[in-house]
Amino acid sequence: MTVTVIGTGLIGCSLANRLKETGFANKITGVDKNPENVQAALKLGWIDETCTLDEAIQQSELIIIAVPVDATLELLPDLLGKLDKQVLMDVGSTKETICASVLNNEKRGRFVATHPMWGTEKDGPEAVVKDAFKGRVAVICEKEKTDEDALQLVESLYSIIGMQLVYMDAAIHDVHAAYVSHISHIASYALSLTVLEKEKEEDAIFELASGGFESTVRLAKSNPAMWVPIFKQNKENVLDVLNEHIVQLRKIKSCLEKDNYTYLQELIADANKIKRILK
Repeated sequence: MTVTVIGTGLIGCSLANRLKETGFANKITGVDKNPENVQAALKLGWIDETCTLDEAIQQSELIIIAVPVDATLELLPDLLGKLDKQVLMDVGSTKETICASVLNNEKRGRFVATHPMWGTEKDGPEAVVKDAFKGRVAVICEKEKTDEDALQLVESLYSIIGMQLVYMDAAIHDVHAAYVSHISHIASYALSLTVLEKEKEEDAIFELASGGFESTVRLAKSNPAMWVPIFKQNKENVLDVLNEHIVQLRKIKSCLEKDNYTYLQELIADANKIKRILK
């Protein structure tokens, strides 16, 4: 099978690598408006060739959109219009706005809206993780609006790279994504800004930062070109979870201001309950 990956960054190239390793694809074509990414992906062997987008569509059975969600929103309707029997899928972190953009498209059935729940704070083809996606969840949205053969192809793709499939309404997906993914990045960005503002000695940050701090701010290294569009498209859900996060921060702040360490201990004990879910 020939697969085209639009976007030769971390996700696109990590997917391309796994699809070649598993034999799902025997040829990967990479398309990217960044020529440096394309050349790096070719050199590292993640893709086999590059060409124009129109040429790639014509020669491929599956096209994967692996670009920031604002670019996906721009590309998707036009790409669908160019399809015959090919299957088109995306891997974006937001789903409701993207699905709504093609709701009445006559080729809607050829599109499979997905979100593989995997990523790192790094980007670019050099950041590829070879055993990516295994054991993680891949969400498929609006499967009832998708042609059966298109759905089966994408299901088989995710299964062969070791992902567990979950099916959700697009709007519900975005609510959950705000709580388990998007807020983590906002909190990391905010903590990084706090430390950089208050701790002026960069050497001290480097020398004293413990494993806990480093793991908490790791996501602050994530590319703003990817995450600002995500926050924009999922604005209402992100604001909802952010408001709740602020409420919890204020509770902890109040405990310290009032020397109420009994209630602070209760709050931390309640927070510890997450251990039942995340082991």
